Amino acid sequence: MANPGPGNSITLRIDAPSNHRVTSELAAAAAAAGAAVTALDVVESHPASIVVDLTCNTADAEHADVVRDAVDSLDGVEVRALSDRTFLMHLGGKLEVVPRVPLRNRDDLSRAYTPGVARVCLAIAEDKSKARKLTVKRNTIAVVTDGTAVLGLGDIGPEAALPVMEGKAALFKQFADVDAWPVCLDTTDTDEIVSIVKAIAPVYGGVNLEDIAAPRCFEIEARLREELDIPVFHDDQHGTAIVTLAALHNALRVVGKTIEDVRIVVSGVGAAGNAIVQLLLAEGARDIVACGRDGAIHADAEYTDAHRRELAATTNPRGVTGTLKEVLVGADVFIGVSAPNILDGGDIANMADQAIVFAMANPTPEVDPIVAAQHAAVVATGRSDFPNQINNVLAFPGVFRGLLDAGVSDITAPMLVAAAEAIASRVSEDELNASFIIPSVFDPLVAGAVAEAIVRVAETTASSKE
Repeated sequence: MANPGPGNSITLRIDAPSNHRVTSELAAAAAAAGAAVTALDVVESHPASIVVDLTCNTADAEHADVVRDAVDSLDGVEVRALSDRTFLMHLGGKLEVVPRVPLRNRDDLSRAYTPGVARVCLAIAEDKSKARKLTVKRNTIAVVTDGTAVLGLGDIGPEAALPVMEGKAALFKQFADVDAWPVCLDTTDTDEIVSIVKAIAPVYGGVNLEDIAAPRCFEIEARLREELDIPVFHDDQHGTAIVTLAALHNALRVVGKTIEDVRIVVSGVGAAGNAIVQLLLAEGARDIVACGRDGAIHADAEYTDAHRRELAATTNPRGVTGTLKEVLVGADVFIGVSAPNILDGGDIANMADQAIVFAMANPTPEVDPIVAAQHAAVVATGRSDFPNQINNVLAFPGVFRGLLDAGVSDITAPMLVAAAEAIASRVSEDELNASFIIPSVFDPLVAGAVAEAIVRVAETTASSKE
């Protein structure tokens, strides 16, 4: 059974006899069934009975039923209802539209809408660049998906992808005050996706591509960057790469190694794996071996996929071959963006001394983090219930805040590196240790630091062109 977590939090509404021990008995029954009790509230009190809300984290829906039955089996106790707190949070969706200007009377209406708005329309018709100043365009992005690579769930379709895109939009607003809206497309045709995004682009100041399966995501991003005058950012690629590089910066400081000298093995050559490799190369890494399902990618093999051919040409300078387990022997760094449970403790023990392990497959990592920590000096995952969570939310809100503030469309490697350095810098020398190499996603200064780094690089680039 997976560990209980807040993603499977439930509240039991319970009728129970009124005595001094009953609340302790309820909590003990839930805990004995494997739940993590987080709250217990007496919501009604009667002469002979009480009504209690017992809130706890469970592992999954089946476990929630086990916990309910355990509590229900107590003498005189009846579970009246079981509420799934995650589903309750999603009732009606997680977003709403709120006007930024008051509409209190006819005077307000005449300027916000007809007849006054016509003057603004005509001004934009004469100069389309004014749309960025006079409309939502300057602070709004589209979160675009086709639902083909959602989380670890795969191709589940645009409707099922919508809760994730809503969540993404909420994070943009929460962490960087960027207005974002889900655009879930009922097509997987590359030409059609490009055409649709181009057609809706006048509303938006940027496009965040999300959860689009490789290799189509590469072509979609490349074409939209070429054909639009607003920034296009595939978060699964570049957001993951930024935060991975930030974490690696600090992990290398912990173990006293440099990126130029370490041997790095990357498991997974999809969208995230490719972007991570490219950013590590841009930062000076010289010995990277990328592994797909068939093992190490190397120059002596033939590949039909253009991205694998590029990896073969730019990585694996020693020409090593073999399975992931074989090429991991003696490596300093493992970065996994692939599949669950493909490594064990023996594999990590075979790495170099003071090894770094980033097992980021989610929700189940490539290797059990607890087992990995028995052999590696630094361990990170994509999960929130272990130390060192490598989470894209550290990157994408600040990246888009910076891009929108700078008013630029080009996203360059120096920008991505600067964003990573800004995230890494939020961990001070006094704070840095093997269990704290990356700042909390709730660090209020991360997004601003990333935005400032993006703007700084954009201004430097512009000055060099003058």
